[in-house]
Amino acid sequence: DDAGFKPLSEAAGVLPEITYNRITALEELGKVSWTWSTTFWMLIALLMVAIRDLGYMYRIRVLTDKKLTWRQAFDVIMLWEFASSITPSVVGGSGVALFILNRENIPMGKSTAVVMVTAMLDELFYILMVPLVLVVVGTESLFLAGNYIFMDLELNTAAIFWMGYGFLVLLTLIILLAVFIYPQGFRALLSAIFKLKFLKRWRNTALNTGDGIVLTSKELKGKNAFFWLKALGATFFSWTARFWVVNFMILAFTSNSLVDNMMIYAKQLVMWVIMLISPTPGGVGIAEVAFSEFLVDFMPVGIPVIVMGILWRFFSYYPYLFIGAFILPRWLRKTAKNKAERKLATARGSL
Repeated sequence: DDAGFKPLSEAAGVLPEITYNRITALEELGKVSWTWSTTFWMLIALLMVAIRDLGYMYRIRVLTDKKLTWRQAFDVIMLWEFASSITPSVVGGSGVALFILNRENIPMGKSTAVVMVTAMLDELFYILMVPLVLVVVGTESLFLAGNYIFMDLELNTAAIFWMGYGFLVLLTLIILLAVFIYPQGFRALLSAIFKLKFLKRWRNTALNTGDGIVLTSKELKGKNAFFWLKALGATFFSWTARFWVVNFMILAFTSNSLVDNMMIYAKQLVMWVIMLISPTPGGVGIAEVAFSEFLVDFMPVGIPVIVMGILWRFFSYYPYLFIGAFILPRWLRKTAKNKAERKLATARGSL
C-alpha cells in the first residue's frame, strides 16, 4: 500500500537548487592577504629547510670521516630523502641508504655503521627532546581527544604516543648495548633466537643484521668525544630546523606567543610518532590529516587548515621527490663511471 508515501516534491515542497564549486588548495591560498611580513616568515621557513639539509650533509661527512665531498654529501642526502619519500614510513630509506653510500665508494662496513648511527642519533634527539619540551608545555592540551584503533586496540592519542616513545627508548637502548658493549654477544643472541623453527625463514636476515652490528662496532671503536659532539650537534641542529619550519609558516599569517610556539613544537613531536608508523609512502595522507587535527587551534583565521597542511608538505616533502628524481639518473651514470674507473685502476695495479 503506497497510500502513506508521497513524492518528495509534494511532501517537502520544491528543493532549492544547490551548486557546488570545486576549489583547490592553491585557489584558497590565493585568497590570502600576502604581506611583507608573510613573505619574510615564509623565507625564514625556507631557510629552515636549507639548514636542515645542511645539517644532514655535515653529519654524513662527519660520520664518513669526510670521505664524501660536499657535493657527494648533497647527492647522498637528497637521494636518501627521496627514498624515504617513496617508501612507507615504517620501512624508511635505510636499505637504500646502504646502496647509496656503497655506490659512493664507502666500504660496506662503514656504510652500515653510518646508517645505524644516523638512526641512533635521530632517535636520541627525540628521546632527549620530548621530556625537555614537556617540562615547558605540560601534557594537558597536547593530545587529541577521542580514541583510535591502533594494532586492533582502541587507544587514545596519549597512549599511542607513549607506546611509540617507549618503543624508541627500548630500540635505542638495544642499539647502544649491541654496538658499544656486546656486539659479538648480540650476534650470538640473534643466531640462537632465529634457530627456532617458526623463525628460521628470517635467519639469514638476522645474521646479516648481527654482522652489521659487529662491523659498526669495529668502525666506531676509538672515536673521540669531539666526533660524537659534532655528530650529535648536527643532529639537534637539523631536527630543530625541521620542526620549526611549521612554526615560521604559521607566524607568516598570524602572531603566536613563545608558549604557543613551544606547544606547536611539542605537538609536532607527537605527530612524528604517528607518522613514523604510517603505512603510506612518506606518510602521505596521514601527515596532512595529523597536521590538520593537531594544529587546528593555532591556524590563522580565514585560511583552511588543510591548505596550511598542504603548504607544509610543499616545504617538507615534495621538493625531495623532484630533486631526487632529477639527480638520480645523473648520479647513477656518474657513480657507474667512477666504479668502472676504480676497477680498471685496480686491474692495472695488479699487473
